[in-house]
Amino acid sequence: MLAVSLVLGSFLTILFLIVGLVTGWVAREYMMTHQEGPKQIAYHPEFYNKDGDLIDEEIVSVRFEQGYFDDDFEMEDVEDEEQ
Repeated sequence: MLAVSLVLGSFLTILFLIVGLVTGWVAREYMMTHQEGPKQIAYHPEFYNKDGDLIDEEIVSVRFEQGYFDDDFEMEDVEDEEQ
């Protein structure tokens, strides 16, 4: 009787796990497709013109790589130039 209980309990555990995964997957797909419509991505304020419309022109961004500038710069050089 113990063996039957263990097999039945294991079977039910695996069955509930599979049913839970499938139910969760279906619920997620439903929520992803039936949301309140597409939401606009919040861009930075400089991406909008004065009327609040998104600028569709090419926007340039600059990214400096680490180690691009030399480490020879020191504050003493700036202080000497100011005097």
